[in-house]
Amino acid sequence: QVQLVESGGGLVQAGGSLRLSCAASGRTRSTYVLGWFRQAPGKEREFVARISWSGGSTYYADSVKGRFTISRDYAKNTVYLQMNSLKPEDTAVYYCAAANVARPGVYRRASEYDYWGQGTQVTVSS
Repeated sequence: QVQLVESGGGLVQAGGSLRLSCAASGRTRSTYVLGWFRQAPGKEREFVARISWSGGSTYYADSVKGRFTISRDYAKNTVYLQMNSLKPEDTAVYYCAAANVARPGVYRRASEYDYWGQGTQVTVSS
């Protein structure tokens, strides 16, 4: 089991920045990938970014590329999502997810992840 706890959400004006954190605990040594997803009201959960836990390779959704940066602190078992140049359309509940099973693909589908956090609200005002 892996437990994930997100923090850092809040209300920010368009053009502003936020940094989300996701603290992982439990069987993190078995973790292959940590990712961020988001879900806006009335919409499906969508992929934002992911990072491989050991090697640090990253992958981003086109909608956030160049604005968001995912990183991890291996010693602290924490993954971060630095969000810059925020837009109102970035408003959503942001979820951290962990994949503890090796799968083919780039890990951008929710079904590829095994554990989820409770989510943190990000609201961007215009």
